[in-house]
Amino acid sequence: METGLWYRSAWFPRPGETGWRQSVDREVLTVRRAAGLCDVSTLGKIEIFGADAAEFLNRIYCNGFAKLQVGRARYGLMLREDGFIYDDGTTSRLAEDHFYMTTTTALAAGVMTHLEFCAQALWPDLDVRIASATDQWAQMAVAGPMARQILQRIMETDLSNEAFPFMAAREVPLKGGIMGRLFRISFSGELAYELAVPAGYGATVAEAIMAAGAPEGICAYGTEALAVLRIEKGHVTHAEINGTVVPADLGMGKMVSAVKPDFIGKHLLAREGLTDPARPQLVGVVPLDPATPLRTGSHVLAKGAAASLENDQGYLTSTTHSPHLGHSIALALVAGGSRRHGEEVVVWDGLNDAAIPARLTSPVFIDPTNERLHA
Repeated sequence: METGLWYRSAWFPRPGETGWRQSVDREVLTVRRAAGLCDVSTLGKIEIFGADAAEFLNRIYCNGFAKLQVGRARYGLMLREDGFIYDDGTTSRLAEDHFYMTTTTALAAGVMTHLEFCAQALWPDLDVRIASATDQWAQMAVAGPMARQILQRIMETDLSNEAFPFMAAREVPLKGGIMGRLFRISFSGELAYELAVPAGYGATVAEAIMAAGAPEGICAYGTEALAVLRIEKGHVTHAEINGTVVPADLGMGKMVSAVKPDFIGKHLLAREGLTDPARPQLVGVVPLDPATPLRTGSHVLAKGAAASLENDQGYLTSTTHSPHLGHSIALALVAGGSRRHGEEVVVWDGLNDAAIPARLTSPVFIDPTNERLHA
């Protein structure tokens, strides 16, 4: 599957599986019940050094990074100058003057250009140096309730909750002498880690993880399963971060710092049109008939409303069949959606001229209390 400038594995079929859906469902359920390994090396990776690196990131992101402790990671939202979200990702503080940023695959080059412009043109007085490291590190996610015990078999580091809690990030020695970087972060909603190792060791480490996880039945999973897992958990990608959304639209308004004197996008984010409570907001959607599939791009209408531009209330950004729940689910951007959970609507599939009764829900379909995440 083409992803940005890369090709990624969509799924990993096994003998006897007759279609892609069967393979993807197996991968998803294996991650939810045991563990899976996913290659995430295509994520953009940027090293940020310097005495002012923390202040630099504090101005780049709309949420706070100045006080991020060494050994911790944080999810961040980057805004454009007009206040709309540009990109998201996780940045970890490896030392007082050293941060490791991951970006989305598609915007790796764009974010690098953006950071260089900010450092050279906007804030040349800051002591900061930036280097692209995307090709330098092979990075893999190990996710699922058995992820900790599997990784522990190839590592010298204690991975207990007390020693390595959620959002921990540090350099770690692997058995065999390889040094890596381990981050306890999760895109699947499960107990999960991302391990980065020098690119030349990527295949060797992946094979070691698969061998270590064989007793638990670990599987490799591709981008299709990754998409199902993230939709079930309500995590957003480019489908939702489409250039027209602000943090509050995605339920992330509280992330925006109210105390920082400035950051990119701060002032235009306060425009009246971007604070309107009737703006399209992220919701979940489920069909009233569990056997009915939902299709990406379908529009949301009030019950009884005719399919017209005037009655359009939003659209489905991401859809999938959830093997865990046993029916189709969707994420959508719907006018005033955060206040409409439980409301019955009609999803209009214009390509098939189908009107599907549905219900708006929370966008988090799996583990809303994050018990799996913090296990």
